[in-house]
Amino acid sequence: MELLVVGASWGGLHAVSSLLRQLPDDLDVPVVIAQHRSPDPRADVLLELLAGHTERRLSEPDDKEPLRPRTIYLAASDYHLLVERGSLALSLEGRIQYSRPSIDVLFESAADAYGPELVAIILTGANSDGAAGAAAVARAGGTVVVEDPASAERPEMPRAALAAVPDALVRPLEALGATLAELARGRSLA
Repeated sequence: MELLVVGASWGGLHAVSSLLRQLPDDLDVPVVIAQHRSPDPRADVLLELLAGHTERRLSEPDDKEPLRPRTIYLAASDYHLLVERGSLALSLEGRIQYSRPSIDVLFESAADAYGPELVAIILTGANSDGAAGAAAVARAGGTVVVEDPASAERPEMPRAALAAVPDALVRPLEALGATLAELARGRSLA
């Protein structure tokens, strides 16, 4: 695993916070998160809220910012975040499924850049954003992990991802850290 990408929507503050607390100490890869957010940056305090759940560096990246190990990048309010090999890019292109940042945009670009070296996690959400991106990750040989819809605050997004990638790894929220630890060690999971 060279890169971890995460997508969340409704209920994402709790789910992403939990995931950040569970990140294995030896997971040295960059983590890139697209969380649906308020389009008004003055009303958005997500970065500050998440910072209390990790000791890793957490930032909203600038355009063309290099990816660094053990750093968590959060898509800024009202920008798409795209992955290029070794760096990130920002875009103001139109909303996808009413969202900017879009999980599909993040996952599809990461799949193009990292292919089988990529792990993508879909968390809670009330729409299907991320399903097409998860399918792109799977087609590129990456690993897709989906929060168990039964543990998700809103199961629609995990269900859509599972419809798009039926053989994705399905895990309850509290088991994601252990799953990442196994994947980081190169173990094949079912």
